[in-house]
Amino acid sequence: MTTQDIQLQVALPDGSVREYPAGSSGYDVALGISEGLARNVLAAKVNGKVQDATLPIDLPADGKPVSVQLLTWNDLEGKSTFWHSSAHLLAEALESLYPGIKFAIGPPIENGFYYDVDFEGKHFSQDDFKKVEDKMLELARQKNTYVRKSVSKADAIAYFEEKGDPYKIDLLQGLADGSITFYTQGNFTDLCRGPHIPNTGFIKAAKLMNVAGAYWRGDEKNKMLTRIYAITFPKQKELEEYLTLLEEAKKRDHRKLGKELELFAFSEKVGQGLPLWLPKGAIIRERLENFLRKAQVRAGYSPVVTPHIGSKQLYVTSGHWEKYGEDSFKPILTPDVGEEFLLKPMNCPHHCEIYKTKPRSYRDLPLRLAEFGTVYRYEQSGELHGLTRVRGFTQDDAHIFCRPDQVSEEFMKVIDLVLYVFKALGFNDYSAQVSLRDPDNGTKYIGSDENWEKAEAAIINAANEKGLPTVMEKGEAAFYGPKLDFMVRDALGRKWQLGTIQVDYNLPERFELEYTGADNQKHRPVMIHRAPFGSMERFIAILIENTAGNFPLWLSPDQIAVLPISEKYEAYANELFLNLQENDIRGFVDVRDEKIGRKIRDAEVAKVPFMLIVGEKEQAEGRVSVRRKGEGDLGSMTVAEFTALFQEQVKV
Repeated sequence: MTTQDIQLQVALPDGSVREYPAGSSGYDVALGISEGLARNVLAAKVNGKVQDATLPIDLPADGKPVSVQLLTWNDLEGKSTFWHSSAHLLAEALESLYPGIKFAIGPPIENGFYYDVDFEGKHFSQDDFKKVEDKMLELARQKNTYVRKSVSKADAIAYFEEKGDPYKIDLLQGLADGSITFYTQGNFTDLCRGPHIPNTGFIKAAKLMNVAGAYWRGDEKNKMLTRIYAITFPKQKELEEYLTLLEEAKKRDHRKLGKELELFAFSEKVGQGLPLWLPKGAIIRERLENFLRKAQVRAGYSPVVTPHIGSKQLYVTSGHWEKYGEDSFKPILTPDVGEEFLLKPMNCPHHCEIYKTKPRSYRDLPLRLAEFGTVYRYEQSGELHGLTRVRGFTQDDAHIFCRPDQVSEEFMKVIDLVLYVFKALGFNDYSAQVSLRDPDNGTKYIGSDENWEKAEAAIINAANEKGLPTVMEKGEAAFYGPKLDFMVRDALGRKWQLGTIQVDYNLPERFELEYTGADNQKHRPVMIHRAPFGSMERFIAILIENTAGNFPLWLSPDQIAVLPISEKYEAYANELFLNLQENDIRGFVDVRDEKIGRKIRDAEVAKVPFMLIVGEKEQAEGRVSVRRKGEGDLGSMTVAEFTALFQEQVKV
């Protein structure tokens, strides 16, 4: 490498800066570090944008070093690129096995990818999975390069017209000429902006996971396509480990455990996506609500209650009708001409109206309003999933109205509250995501650039001051403001978005909220939205799966099962239970005509933390024989000794 060749400066994540010839790619950068790294590079992140590892890095006009991160399987964006490329490989395999089929879209998802396919009447089911997997691996072994090519819009349309791919032509209508690219690997060409891995040889293991129906563009008026879900890995061993993890996840599925533990149910007569909380599930909800209510009282929140419906005009004012109208239930018409109501999609507009019920002074702020408010959104039936995706759910919602100089302090107090909740529920592996606007799609949002910049800066500064590890995600903000979303990893390593905090300068403007300042002038408050649980339904679903139904003792619907050895000891068992109830210990007495071994097994299956066995000796001595789920026999105790043990372990 001669001096005149060195034109590109590359800044790497470790802070070092290296020089490369103009036209170098991410692969070249990796090769300059080590051959081992070059063999594993899937893509390159250049100045924050992921591109093909083999694509030349553009020289910056300002002459400054280019930020380059080399992405491998260990990076989320590396996995996403790997799975995006695998979707193309799946399509190539399908086209070779089922000539004449039509392709829609094939994006990567959190675990794997899918492709929506129109089989044109050809039969496809799980019985066909194996031959497709074999074909994918056969093609992968050819190590075909993913070749990128820019094409004009006219040429792109002509290509897919000749091929007879109407869905690609439909997609092309929304693309600007000059921004269209094709990718080809082997005998398959697809409309795609990329990026992709260097070649198919990186893909060593493939598994088709499921097949389902999906309407084109999510519109029930369009044709139903076949959606094929799949996943791939760079090693067969990693696929085997993933499948083992899935089996464990099936055992923990909240829908399965919710039924077995009698926590919640669904009814076709009540309606899809509208859960019915059974007594034991209602106890869990109540305990969670009471836990947070106590924390909120200590933090200075005031409880409020708002209706389940509101005038359509309320949501027109807030912007929810414009942005969420299609996802809401149809307006409710009353006998009065022109009067329309909506099932409440959000609590925040109602809280804005509560703020306006009287004049506010700067001395009144911050005003913290909290509500466990149930909201309704019309999720598509195909997207409903147990408690994690429903049409009616309760948010642990609160809105803080504060002065601009109070935003940072209030935001950090909410962070403390969210982390307190996570600690109490055993969620110790979490990260924070700063969800920002999509700079390329301003139509998704309301409010001025100035307000957005202030709100985004407030969140970033508060997170930094609290020392939270954060990642920035563009395009994930709410329509009215940026968010700090807490991402939690459960016992199986899966990531969930739970608590959220949002800074909002826009709704106070839309509702013309004011307070009188120390200067006796009118000022606009800032609004902070927060929900540590997110929604009660989704939070409980994740909690069920994280604990496998073995809830923390303070949250368990049945904390004890009193098990008399025979009916002769039922009176003592009932007396003991009543004594324990006085100490706020919940449970039941098992008076079934069953042997004690069966009673113990059934209590274990029902996830009851403590089993108290009583027989002749226990009755004579006024004691109990104690078993702890997962620990076994703890020995004989007096009622006072057991109560003391219970109270020590039940602490939040």
